[in-house]
Amino acid sequence: MIYPMITQHADDPYAAAAASARRLRELTGTGTFDAMVVLGSGWSAAAEALGSTMAEIPLAGLGGFAVPTVAGHTPVVRCVSAGDLRILVFLGRVHLYEGHSPATVVHGVRTAVAAGCRAVILTNAAGGIRGEYTVGQPVLVRDHLNLTGRSPLAGAPPPPGYPSRFTDLTGLYSARLRKLARDADPELAEGVYAALPGPHYETAAEILMLRGMGADLVGMSTALEAIAARHLGAEVLAISLVTNPAAGLAAQPLDHQEVIAAAQASATRIGALLATIIPRL
Repeated sequence: MIYPMITQHADDPYAAAAASARRLRELTGTGTFDAMVVLGSGWSAAAEALGSTMAEIPLAGLGGFAVPTVAGHTPVVRCVSAGDLRILVFLGRVHLYEGHSPATVVHGVRTAVAAGCRAVILTNAAGGIRGEYTVGQPVLVRDHLNLTGRSPLAGAPPPPGYPSRFTDLTGLYSARLRKLARDADPELAEGVYAALPGPHYETAAEILMLRGMGADLVGMSTALEAIAARHLGAEVLAISLVTNPAAGLAAQPLDHQEVIAAAQASATRIGALLATIIPRL
């Protein structure tokens, strides 16, 4: 299908998200959605477990979305039916290190909330800093350290009708949703996720610093999306998949292809976990 050019709102990211949400409703024939899921590197197979696909829309048809340039991220959103719920499943994301602004990085989250989503589930591939974490282990994000030096709320204040940009991030990662996840899998660990800008992996000295700061996981996404979701009043759940020991903790050099392979190997387990959580939202 050839999609018409969508008018951009470069000066107002909230208007851009509202326009993308309207286009999403038109293309899917769905009036409102209940929750969104953003799948991390190599997790696209997890989408199959979440419910019945009602529609699949290339992000290029919605306007405001940048095309991912990273392997393991697909520029598509699925509308999935899970019982009475309508779920938006993004099969990838873009990152700051691809040269994008924070507004572009969080455009999917803002679009989903504008389309009605009240819960935002973020997943990612992460390096494990805590020694007992093993490759292939999912970990609930309890909190984060935003070390990107960026915020999606910086710049011009939100337009009238939107919450203040001075958002309280206490309890950013919903205790209620984390409990639902632990009820689904009592063995789930929890940890603090450190978000760095990337794209290079960290040095061993940086990992020691992060450990001293209280980080258990390290990655290059999620934090800005979580902030944007919380600002708009959505509940946030984040799950990291440990795809490798962090720098200095493994005998082998870090490699993105190995990260993707580890994520793909665990995608079925992650999909089953999400499929158990989502009906309880």
